[in-house]
Amino acid sequence: MSNETFESTANTADTIKCKDCGANLKFAPGQNSLTCEYCNANNIITTEKAEVIENDYESFINEKMNTSEKQNISTVKCTSCGCSTTLPPNVTSSNCPYCDTPLVIKDAATCSIIKPKYLLPFKVERNKAKEGFVGWVGGLWFAPNKLKDYARHSAEKLRGVYMPYWTYDSATESDYSGLRGEHYYVTETYKDSEGKTHTRQVQRTNWYPASGHVNNNFDDVLVCASHSLPQKLVQELEPWDLPELIAYDDKFLAGFVTESYQTELKAGFDEAKVRMQPIIESSVRSDIGGDVQQIHTINTNYNDITFKHILLPLWISAYKYNNKVYRFTVNARTGEVQGERPYSAWKIFFFCLAIVAIIAGALYFYKENKKSKEEINTSDEGRTEVVYKLKKEKNNNNLAWPDFVNSKKGC
Repeated sequence: MSNETFESTANTADTIKCKDCGANLKFAPGQNSLTCEYCNANNIITTEKAEVIENDYESFINEKMNTSEKQNISTVKCTSCGCSTTLPPNVTSSNCPYCDTPLVIKDAATCSIIKPKYLLPFKVERNKAKEGFVGWVGGLWFAPNKLKDYARHSAEKLRGVYMPYWTYDSATESDYSGLRGEHYYVTETYKDSEGKTHTRQVQRTNWYPASGHVNNNFDDVLVCASHSLPQKLVQELEPWDLPELIAYDDKFLAGFVTESYQTELKAGFDEAKVRMQPIIESSVRSDIGGDVQQIHTINTNYNDITFKHILLPLWISAYKYNNKVYRFTVNARTGEVQGERPYSAWKIFFFCLAIVAIIAGALYFYKENKKSKEEINTSDEGRTEVVYKLKKEKNNNNLAWPDFVNSKKGC
């Protein structure tokens, strides 16, 4: 298995100049070029089609972690939301991309990190991301009426952020123990509320001891290495088109914020194990078989572990509502929108009130219908009694049936 060499690189985002006018450039999403904002010239980025190489995890942890060359970066922590942001060189002022609070640049700290080797460039343009977010807000249930106005204002502040990720591969071997349940049915006799006897089929389960061994192969298990966004939120942005990864190039970072990882390599693999666990459990249940399973123990060995450090593109912004900050993100490859949102207590209250009214109305209709049927049955019983008496008198006195009895027969 090939191992990758980690090299130190300079941050060149602020040194990329237009070939025509010499102005600073920003990457144009969806294109392999940097567009000049002054003369509109497209400066082509030459991308090298490199094979994606996985790095041996154990070898790196044991031998290369302390000896490999690193990338020096400056980071500053937001005093409002606590998120850490990587600063380009020579920046004198900036705002937090997650809550728009001005950052205190003098508090920035310098550190060394493992250089990312691959990335996915921005593909979804800012305007498309804005449209997607406004549409997402419009589809939210129980959202406050003013939320759309907040959303439109916040969408104007969308910032492009390259988020750091670890990916892990592993071949797992798991020994397990548990129980296999097999259903069977028995006939049961019971009485209803009127005392009538009925029979029904009742499900029962026989349990048998089970143990065994399962193998799983995992490829590119993603772990977001930033603490700036909740893991649940970034996982909902998946899937990513990882087969389209290209070699890291500073030119693609021009005009965007780049996050540095806060989750270290070993801690990232612990999180990857958590993501692998449901799949391992599913394999165990399948191997146990039967109709239902109980898992008592699973002991897993993780073999052939490899990793890579990559950057994935997000559009990020935040809005304040009732003095609380809500963040939202857009997958800058697929346009998938996810975010945090407030709820309108009044809308939820009136919705619950409407549900209660519907249920009350249905119960009232049911009772009235039942009452009406009982009155009809009582009327029919009375009519039957009259007919019975008349019939008896006819038999005793040989009298003719009244006309209404003949005409209403069957009523």
